[in-house]
Amino acid sequence: METKEKFSVTLDDQGERLDTFLSHRLEGTSRTFIKELIKKSLVTVNELPAKPSLHLKDGDEVSVTIPEPEPAGVEPEDIPLNILFEDKDVIVIDKARGMVTHPGAGRTSETFVNALLHHTKELSSVGGPLRPGIVHRLDKDTSGVMMAAKNNAAHHALSEQFKEHTTKRRYHALVWGRIKDDTGRIEISLGRAISDRKKISPRTGRARKAVSNYRVLKRFDYFTLVEVSPETGRTHQIRVHMTEINHPIVGDPTYGNRTPPSGLGTEARTVLKKIHGQLLHAYSLGFSHPTTKEYMEFTAPYPAVMERFIRLIDHGVITS
Repeated sequence: METKEKFSVTLDDQGERLDTFLSHRLEGTSRTFIKELIKKSLVTVNELPAKPSLHLKDGDEVSVTIPEPEPAGVEPEDIPLNILFEDKDVIVIDKARGMVTHPGAGRTSETFVNALLHHTKELSSVGGPLRPGIVHRLDKDTSGVMMAAKNNAAHHALSEQFKEHTTKRRYHALVWGRIKDDTGRIEISLGRAISDRKKISPRTGRARKAVSNYRVLKRFDYFTLVEVSPETGRTHQIRVHMTEINHPIVGDPTYGNRTPPSGLGTEARTVLKKIHGQLLHAYSLGFSHPTTKEYMEFTAPYPAVMERFIRLIDHGVITS
């Protein structure tokens, strides 16, 4: 069954392109899918068809019709999923480190979506044929708690919680250096880097508000284990924010990985050299169930490589 969405443009949104505006409001939906909807005249502005490049004005009314789901453009694959919870509306999993969330950029296999489609055919269609069920995403090397929607009503209800910042998300990260303050708040706006569109940077003309709160869990000689609770959900937000305060996440190949310090033990140095990808873990996710409205919260243990490295630098003791 097709679904309809309506959005009002405010002063904060004035001047934004139509496709960009919708990408911020239709969580889990690709820019390509949005442009397809616009091309098929399924998106109107003030009841008139519009182009993706239309710059919106305060007071504009944007309507979107999402058609009956097409057959998924992704093949199911028998990839194990660590399921934490599942019912008719939602599925919550502990995403493995190294698993891509959905197909894209030429990759069509070995993703979370391929695994989901093998597990169940009941997934929302809001995100388009390449992102069935996807309400939010985790970067490839970010492990931990992630959810997907099994129908469009659940998808919209969950997306609204992310948009209104009512979900409770806690990430654990091992970062370089000893963070001085026990708690802190990072307010640095972020957007696509001008020089490299794959990177996120505060030094861009279209930066959007981004806020992360952190608290130190444990300090080591050369590292800090920190819990980060983002208030907003910008791409690469935690990774860029930690780099901006000069404490990049260990293993991050994009935002400031560092050379192992000379004082680090031999075994720890050996393990560190084998870490490919940021040691960032979605430790917990809390949300209101889309149908029952019951508050639910799920946690996931650290991936093996992260736990092992923390044990090494902490002489056999881990805290979380």
